[in-house]
Amino acid sequence: MQSCSDSDRRKEEREREREAMSIAGAAGYLTRRAAQKERVRILYRRALKDTLNWAVHRHLFYQDASELREKFEANKHVEDLDAIDRLIDDAEAQFVKFQHPDPYIVPWAPGGSKFTRNPPPPEGIEIVYNYGKEE
Repeated sequence: MQSCSDSDRRKEEREREREAMSIAGAAGYLTRRAAQKERVRILYRRALKDTLNWAVHRHLFYQDASELREKFEANKHVEDLDAIDRLIDDAEAQFVKFQHPDPYIVPWAPGGSKFTRNPPPPEGIEIVYNYGKEE
């Protein structure tokens, strides 16, 4: 009688281990998949902004943006995680290779022509706005 309960316990332990492994495997898969989606989203946004640097007029930008979207949509069906990583790596390398050499920077953003044009006065300097009563 005891041997049956031991074998039952072993079976239950094995089932618990399988469940734990499948949950861990699913969690790892979902984590990796989420990281890939984030990389693709960031790459697409960067490429779209860079496309705006290359296109002088909006009607040209819209056409280029549609072509860029088609390139991303072409690989939407891929399910193999390693193949997705290779595609992302290749696309990032291509983005770096064809990045605009002189991108547009908003004038008041860091690196822009107006950035820190009128910096605040250094500490220790007191600005007096009350000049006293005029007579």
